[in-house]
Amino acid sequence: MKLTRGPRLGTKLALLGFALLIIPWFSYRQLVQMEQLLVEIQSRAILLSARNISTLFNGRDDLFNDLPVSADQFEPLYANTLDNVVRLDGSTEEWPADLADDYLEFAGTRSTEDGNMKLLLGERDDQLFAHLEITDDKLIFRDPEYLRLDNADHLRINFIPQDGDEGRVSLIIDESLAATGFAMDDQWRFAATGQADNRIQGRAQRTPTGLSLEFKFPLELLGSRRLFGVSWVDVDDPVSREVQGVTRSLPTAGQAGFNLVVLRSPEVRSIITGLGYAGARILVIDAEQRVRAEVGAVQPLDEESATRSWTDAVDAIFTEIRPYIHSIFLGQSYESSLITPAEQAAADQAILASLGGEPVHRRARLNDEQEIILAAYPIVSAETVIGTVIVEQNIDDILSFQRTALEEVIMVSVLSFFLVLSALLIFAGRLAWRIRNLRREASAAIDSYGRLKASEIQSETGAGDEIGDLSRSISAMLSRLHRHNTFLENMPRTLRHEINNPLNTMSTSLQNLQFEYPDLEDNKYLESAKRGVNRIGSIVQNLADAANLEDSLEAEEMEIIDLNELVGSYVANCEHVHSGCTFKFNGPEQPVLTLISDYRIEQLLDKIIDNAIDFHRRETVITVQLDKFSTYLRLSVANRGPTLPASVENSVFDSMVSHRGQANRLHFGLGLYVVRVIAEHHGGFVRALNLADNSGVAVVVQLPLAEPTETSIVAEPETQRVSAG
Repeated sequence: MKLTRGPRLGTKLALLGFALLIIPWFSYRQLVQMEQLLVEIQSRAILLSARNISTLFNGRDDLFNDLPVSADQFEPLYANTLDNVVRLDGSTEEWPADLADDYLEFAGTRSTEDGNMKLLLGERDDQLFAHLEITDDKLIFRDPEYLRLDNADHLRINFIPQDGDEGRVSLIIDESLAATGFAMDDQWRFAATGQADNRIQGRAQRTPTGLSLEFKFPLELLGSRRLFGVSWVDVDDPVSREVQGVTRSLPTAGQAGFNLVVLRSPEVRSIITGLGYAGARILVIDAEQRVRAEVGAVQPLDEESATRSWTDAVDAIFTEIRPYIHSIFLGQSYESSLITPAEQAAADQAILASLGGEPVHRRARLNDEQEIILAAYPIVSAETVIGTVIVEQNIDDILSFQRTALEEVIMVSVLSFFLVLSALLIFAGRLAWRIRNLRREASAAIDSYGRLKASEIQSETGAGDEIGDLSRSISAMLSRLHRHNTFLENMPRTLRHEINNPLNTMSTSLQNLQFEYPDLEDNKYLESAKRGVNRIGSIVQNLADAANLEDSLEAEEMEIIDLNELVGSYVANCEHVHSGCTFKFNGPEQPVLTLISDYRIEQLLDKIIDNAIDFHRRETVITVQLDKFSTYLRLSVANRGPTLPASVENSVFDSMVSHRGQANRLHFGLGLYVVRVIAEHHGGFVRALNLADNSGVAVVVQLPLAEPTETSIVAEPETQRVSAG
């Protein structure tokens, strides 16, 4: 039967343990659905808040119609309302702390950050205040000996005054870090009047990266259109004093050449002040999409972030593995569940939809790490939309809840998975160990020749499970086989006793018949009957001897004998007994001492020689060879004749096995079986091998020496072909 090798029991149980993954799979799907539900609930709540705020501005046209021009063709610079008096010192101590994220950043024309600037505008008492953070690796201040004002670092201010002409003012910084404004000519080289304009002044401070500049500019100079722009001019070489780069706040190509200063409405801001809450931002936007007031921020300051412990590492790990978990559990990529750029654009269109009169809410993404909910509700006046209220709320609480829940689910699931899997593996190992013990004991109960060595099984017979039932069944089967084998072993003795009585009667009758009728002495039928009786007696005797052989061997006394002399004498005697055969003995010159029973060795040789005589070709020599090695001896009997098929080499020494063919049915295969039993009883073994030239067969018996000898000869392999000499 062909054996198909399958997975082990432990492997099957381990694979079954993976079914536990359904727990985190189900939990993760529930978390995703819960997140969607919470976001939807919070979106509706924020939309309701936006509607309540919008009711405060319904019908207030006066709050939204104070800009002189449309902002469609201008890039706006938003000026926040300043509640405190601003002292021009280059710092932002008097500026509101919540404006820290309102800086507008502008990059220079060079590839490095040198010359970059950040701009923040504020408005108070008809003055436009500006604070700039400038990156400059080499500060070059004004040299009073030069009339030109463009040969040092300075700030250029472009604006449209009341008369409509373009205004140009340079804010020049000297060594004392004082900033003085000068009206400039068309080339930005010399002062137009030679006198400083004291209405435009400021002061700077050195910073690690460059300069912090603060100045004020009268709003009356801007005129009604409020067109304004600043540029930082960077000079790095104190000798040549050539301009290295210019960083502008002015619009990009295709738009007007000025920025529009949009002043936040103090009244609108005062209305929404106090309505904001942590993690939320409220914006009021007019019909021209200009921000008129803003309160709060969607990026709350995490005060505890600096003191968080190992949980940061855990969060980072789960942030990394979540895309894989999402892909495995939901069958879709994690990126597909995030807000795409198209959806982000749709979120931006929520403002347009709200200005069209439709209340909307969207889930949007500010950056790679933060998501918000945006709700927009229109502000109406006389059935006309004059603006909209935007409420932006971060969903950090929801995402943090989901992340924490995900961490707990994954950790509990992984821990449970490994605990259950470990328990299954331990159970599988224990089960496999019990089965292996039972298999080993069951295999050991029968030897390689099929003889029963044990009549019962001890392993697992006391267990109450299926393995215990199997063990008891095997034990009962072995017990029944033992009884049957005992019956078979005793049968030859019984048969010998029962058969010998009629055989003796037949033998006596034949002798009496021959005595009473002398003329029948040469009768062929009488001779045939005698041979038959003798043959039956011989067979019965062989069966009895084979059955009693092992018991007889146990009672044999063994002694140290020179096997070389014993075999030599035996072979010489064979030539007289078997006169029609030729024998040759090859043995070593020195004695070969071994612990044996000489009678049993002669019995062994009888069986081997009889077998060789039966199979040898006429007029060929039967060779008996004795070789001595370091720890063992080898006795071989070789004859020329038919070879052994490969299929019978392993069974030729089994009991009741004969390969003589149909012409020799009276041979029961006990001769070579007796040889094997005697060889094994003496601590050796026997093999039947074809000769090296495939001209015959050799029976090889290997026995241990009585004691080690000084001569060390490398042993030949047991399966080596034997030469007939």
